[in-house]
Amino acid sequence: MSIEARLAELGLTLPAHPAPGGNYVPAKTIGNMVFLSGVVSSNTDGLITGTAGLDAGIEEGYAAARACVLSHLTVLKRHLGSLDEIQQIVSLNGYVNAVNGFPDAPKIINGASDLLVEIFGEPGRHVRAALGVNALPRNALVELQMTVAIA
Repeated sequence: MSIEARLAELGLTLPAHPAPGGNYVPAKTIGNMVFLSGVVSSNTDGLITGTAGLDAGIEEGYAAARACVLSHLTVLKRHLGSLDEIQQIVSLNGYVNAVNGFPDAPKIINGASDLLVEIFGEPGRHVRAALGVNALPRNALVELQMTVAIA
């Protein structure tokens, strides 16, 4: 089954391509690896903002992390031409805008990890970091950065 068919089966649609927020490219291929710039959490309503432990909880963060994955897939589709070029998800770095001492950043970033496994199966399993930080661009709730291996 193609990745796009799997997305449809899961009832997921890819968002519009995110615009870079500075002087960088959204994706860069070196050999069979694609390195993706960070994307911040957004959906059809716009930017998903907030601070975990203050005005956002684990459920909101989990959904924001899932939204970041969809943005990354949009970037990959434009960069590669087809999501079926992806062989596996290699790494994921997740950052959660959180109050000092917030202990549950990994539970929020599970939203991204869980969705990648739902979409790709075993090739969606990856190494990762899940960090709480005291600020993200434009007060985004979550930012993700990924690396994928391609055919």
